[in-house]
Amino acid sequence: MGLKIIVLAKQVPDTRNVGKDAMKADGTVNRAALPAIFNPEDLNALEQALRLKDIHKGSTVTLLTMGPGRAADIIREGLYRGADNGFLLTDRAFAGSDTLATSYALSCAIRKIKDYDLIIAGRQAIDGDTAQVGPQVAEKLGLPQITYAEDILSADKKKIVVKRRLERGVETVEAPFPCVITVNGSAASCRPRAAKLIMKYKHARTISERQNQSEDYIDLTADRPYLNIQEWSVNDIETDHQWLGLTGSPTKVKTIENVVFQAKESKVLSGTDAEIEELIKELIVNHTIG
Repeated sequence: MGLKIIVLAKQVPDTRNVGKDAMKADGTVNRAALPAIFNPEDLNALEQALRLKDIHKGSTVTLLTMGPGRAADIIREGLYRGADNGFLLTDRAFAGSDTLATSYALSCAIRKIKDYDLIIAGRQAIDGDTAQVGPQVAEKLGLPQITYAEDILSADKKKIVVKRRLERGVETVEAPFPCVITVNGSAASCRPRAAKLIMKYKHARTISERQNQSEDYIDLTADRPYLNIQEWSVNDIETDHQWLGLTGSPTKVKTIENVVFQAKESKVLSGTDAEIEELIKELIVNHTIG
């Protein structure tokens, strides 16, 4: 029994390097000023999908991402780790999208893909930390959802069983197919790239990338269709344009800044009950806790 799995992934700016040029005047992130990386929790989600693929023979893992042309990099990264194909949703009409507009565009793309059993995404992206896109996609598609997933325990064509990691412990829940799952960073790390897959997919490109490159791989891609990364614009999916981009985004960012915590002093404790009790009292008095 094979599962058809869609993994929602995002290329995000590396927030460890936020500087004065990281934000545009309109309140959107200046992605060109920051190095781009694969969103960490989306890698955790990809690993859960690949584990299901390992168990259920005949399963396929499809990556879906929305972003500028360079976001095709994370589709290739997913292919190198075991995914089967990917779709890049890219258009200037999507620029400036908040979680509401992003989830709308992604849900429209998923409706076009049509055939799927499971949608998996990271809990949240490090450039927003809202944890809203996955649940909003589920709502727009009318699907059940499981959030804060740490491990997928079992799956068949009827239901999936998932362990959730919550603040005060864990719980095991189940949901029918199809459904949406968002995965915590506490889940298993994604497997590394495989050398054979790097060699197989190193020439995988979108049509826009092929138009801009100097090498001619037309014959190669004709013989190996898996090297063609699907690229969709706003005209390739059925949408209402007023729900896209800045127009469809009620969230506005006023400012962003890089906060670095620095310790002014340190205290070494031996671990006795008396010392710990004294430290707790001190923290309560200065309102650090309590």
